[in-house]
Amino acid sequence: MPFLHVNNRSVPCKGVLFDKDGTLLDFMTMWGAWAELVLCGMEDALALEGTNFSGNASKLLGTEHDAEGRVTGYDPGGPLPMATTEETHGILAWQLYAAGVPWNDALTRVINISSVAMKEVRRRRIASPLPGLLPFLQQCTGASLKLGVVTSDESGTTIEHMEWLGITSYFGSVVTRDRVNRGKPAPEMVELACRELGLSPHETILIGDSNADMQMGKAADLCLTVGISGKDGRAEHLLNADTIITDFTELLITP
Repeated sequence: MPFLHVNNRSVPCKGVLFDKDGTLLDFMTMWGAWAELVLCGMEDALALEGTNFSGNASKLLGTEHDAEGRVTGYDPGGPLPMATTEETHGILAWQLYAAGVPWNDALTRVINISSVAMKEVRRRRIASPLPGLLPFLQQCTGASLKLGVVTSDESGTTIEHMEWLGITSYFGSVVTRDRVNRGKPAPEMVELACRELGLSPHETILIGDSNADMQMGKAADLCLTVGISGKDGRAEHLLNADTIITDFTELLITP
């Protein structure tokens, strides 16, 4: 059986499951740009109502901004990385509702703002893999490991982003939020991926960048949960991880 070597641990495994945003692809490259576009769109929409954000705009999605207002970071436990599409729309629509826009109209406007922002992201094809991802996937394939994706994103955008990165062919299962009844941190996504890959949870590893990922892996009784802290090394959002790395260059697979 192949082994995953990480932080002086060697764990036998037959499969690896990956979160998408912040794990397969660099989160800030794509979603930071999207958030900046959405917040600009929201600012314009609120200005039409003669008002501005209710409270601090950075608290809406949990973003961090520089002096010019550009998005430079995010709260790993905030809405931007954690909320579903519907939850994000609700958070934003409340701002318009509080400004006097009827709820249905507010939601319609927000969906349009989000769609326009994503079209711009698509036009630019803003996506980049995490450091070391592609060599690690090649190691996994060379050791005949079965690979899957478990993400809170929707099916269409997930496949699209994987195609942008050129990694679709590595994965035998892609489980998105719209394929299950209960999302993270419930174990349903992992359980479905394991069934589709023909894996036992006890021989499967999960790699993700949020504590919801880690909790999901624990709930599914996986053999190891690996948290990715990112280059800044912040790990307070990975309390349930068995072990923590900054990126894929710290992992090694041996047959």
